[in-house]
Amino acid sequence: KVYVESAGAVLSVIPANTENFQVDLEKFEKAVNKNTKAVIINSPNNPSGVVYSLDTIKKICSIMEKKSEEFGHVIYLVSDEPYSELVYGDVEVPFLLNHYDNTFVCYSYSKSLSLPGERIGYVLVSNRMHDAEDVYAAVCGAGRALGYVCAPSLFQYLIARCIGRTSDISIYKKNRDILYSALKEMGYECAKPDGAFYLFVKALEPDAAAFCEKAKKHEILLVPGDDFGCPGYVRISYCVRTDQIEASLPAFEKLAAEYKK
Repeated sequence: KVYVESAGAVLSVIPANTENFQVDLEKFEKAVNKNTKAVIINSPNNPSGVVYSLDTIKKICSIMEKKSEEFGHVIYLVSDEPYSELVYGDVEVPFLLNHYDNTFVCYSYSKSLSLPGERIGYVLVSNRMHDAEDVYAAVCGAGRALGYVCAPSLFQYLIARCIGRTSDISIYKKNRDILYSALKEMGYECAKPDGAFYLFVKALEPDAAAFCEKAKKHEILLVPGDDFGCPGYVRISYCVRTDQIEASLPAFEKLAAEYKK
């Protein structure tokens, strides 16, 4: 939001369908208007861990094509994909450029290589994008102007040797399976994540921040969904040791018990 508003733009948030955390396409279509310059999506998603289905992606792109034609100007799609390699089972992340030419693909290696805090990645601009050369020059210029986001030279050399590699995501999958199954048995509600390393759980009371405060008393750290534009939910990160996940389960059970009294 800070970056959007600093550019003089207005951020319009489209609430997700909380049953499965796919995009609410009806609300999305209504929200795209003559003032819309770009649409930002994030899949696999932070905070829900949900991967937008191919059907969802195709419908988003179809709506954007129709709206671009209707309003007579390009509407760009910004695909934020730092978790694109962190998916489980046979789940695939649709490649946006196969469906919409005016897409910026934004990627960071900080998640796939478990380098939290390291800002090293890329922005992919397709040569099929409208005014591709001018857009590419603008992206490069912005990178130079915002010097504080420039990747250190050392990490640029290191990343070149890590292309195609990821951390051992089987640990994340194991943690997800243990935590998701246990929380569901305890009565918590959440969509099963297909990627990333988060569970987005419905708080056991309307005030998610208050729920997080109660969780702290059981030594559980949660992030309220208000920070992600989704009140009433909390985010749990499971990118920790498996024994920590297992040790946390009794605490989650005690927390749930407080709401059953």
